[in-house]
Amino acid sequence: MPQPITSHWLTDAERMVAMRRFTQVDVFTEEFMLGNPVAVVHDADDLSATRMASFARWTNLVETTFLLLAIAAEADYRLRIFTPTDELPFAGHPTLGTARAWLEAGGVPKTPGLIVQECAAGLVRIRREGTRLAFAAPPIVRGGLVSRADQDEIARALRIAPEVIVDAQWVDNGPGWVGVLLASAGEVLDLHPDRDAFGRFTSVGVTGPYPPGSETAFEVRAFIPEIGLGEDPVTGSLNASLAQWLIGTNRAPRSYVAAQGSRLGRRGRIFVDKVGDDIWVGGDTVVGVAGDVAL
Repeated sequence: MPQPITSHWLTDAERMVAMRRFTQVDVFTEEFMLGNPVAVVHDADDLSATRMASFARWTNLVETTFLLLAIAAEADYRLRIFTPTDELPFAGHPTLGTARAWLEAGGVPKTPGLIVQECAAGLVRIRREGTRLAFAAPPIVRGGLVSRADQDEIARALRIAPEVIVDAQWVDNGPGWVGVLLASAGEVLDLHPDRDAFGRFTSVGVTGPYPPGSETAFEVRAFIPEIGLGEDPVTGSLNASLAQWLIGTNRAPRSYVAAQGSRLGRRGRIFVDKVGDDIWVGGDTVVGVAGDVAL
């Protein structure tokens, strides 16, 4: 689960800075500024958690990641993921964005075509599909039905009638997701939630299907009241767990494309593909900023 970040005065050692490679990658888009950005700090092994947290607060992005040397023998690198307020065990778009940054910096996977990322949630496999990257969805740590009382509370936060919810499921793979299914993509796009009414529901994902024959199969929105506008532009971890739920209940085909970020002026596209027992969640990545950071 997310670990809260606490603040304290920096020591003299923590105030010392070094120039480190820095990359900012736009994820789940072919066109810069239409996806979800992640900031990546390279060679971060000597940075304290306090220093990482301070930098993540400063970037004010949904997530900032730090590349470290792997501990597990089979891993290519290790990753720590910070929001402006918490450290996460796993997140999807930072996984793909960091993999792209690692490759751009000259990283070579131990196994050709397959990157193995080590993070607090364990080992995550990432495969290359031409210019696209995809990660294998991690296991759900909390699943099951959402109680009627909880659905009513979520409906109030979404400003919809409880009966509009077709189904709801806990789909938490680390960030605390609860998934909500509506009857149509149009209903998802029409939502105007009350970000102050979510209470203990810190990560709510809502999806609904487009008509058959549409460019995309589902519209997805991710409401996280504690961040910026209260909505994440494009969310890998949510799409991974929604895919496990929707494919598992035959509401979605084994392969489909989801749209996200439409209401935020983004054009996120998430490519889902079930192969055997694995669900792969992929997207395009664009390097938007590359240079050095004094950290």
